[in-house]
Amino acid sequence: MQFQQIRGATSIVTFGGRRFLIDPFFAPRGSCPPVPSPYNNLANPLVDLPLPVDSLIAVDAVIVTHMHHFDHFDEAAARALPKDLPVFVQSEKEAADMRALGFQQVTPLVAAGVRFASVTLHRTDALHGDGVTAAYYYRKFNLPAEACGVVFRAENHKVFYLAGDTLWFPGVQQAIQTYRPQVIALNAANAQMYDGTPILMGVDGVREVALAAPDATLIATHMDAVNHACLDRAGLRAFAMAEGLMPRLHIPEDGEILCC
Repeated sequence: MQFQQIRGATSIVTFGGRRFLIDPFFAPRGSCPPVPSPYNNLANPLVDLPLPVDSLIAVDAVIVTHMHHFDHFDEAAARALPKDLPVFVQSEKEAADMRALGFQQVTPLVAAGVRFASVTLHRTDALHGDGVTAAYYYRKFNLPAEACGVVFRAENHKVFYLAGDTLWFPGVQQAIQTYRPQVIALNAANAQMYDGTPILMGVDGVREVALAAPDATLIATHMDAVNHACLDRAGLRAFAMAEGLMPRLHIPEDGEILCC
């Protein structure tokens, strides 16, 4: 398989002979408002796309882990993506919302798996912020709190687990125990609510995943692209070196391709 980091949570995964565009966020640099943060007031996204949009939409299918958070699916992506591309989403509700935008082939992911060509895609649970504070902020900004991860399986391929926007919690541990992934991508930027409530893994979550899957290759994604992230590539790299994780933790730059 190949994993190409694009920007933020956006990536292209080549698996089972098919190219999957993950969480397309195509807005020009600085064109979206900042997420409320005590750390800065920078407009999003923080960086440009590393490749032209035309090359990013040359894929076989799209996976959107939670379509109502702008850094995972935005208006620019909705305009650019061909409406006949197969799209996989986390729920029946989001499938209906995606069809309302004109997309014609929309399939909800389920834990038991859905088939696309030779690839089976399994929905996994995610915890995109925990506790009363996270729930309050999602209500305040009228945003769904739900997100998901995805496990990719195909014959004669390593099992790949895209954890999505999640903290370390029993659902991630269960996915690792159930599917035994050999490659795991983690949204590891330690994004936080205004009061510091985390909504993504940081170094502690990365450590927990490394311990739970000691033989897996790890990929850190969703880095250095949104203003409410509190962990950058340099910080994660320093942590990984101190913990002895660098031989198996990859922190790709935007546009970089990893062969796993």
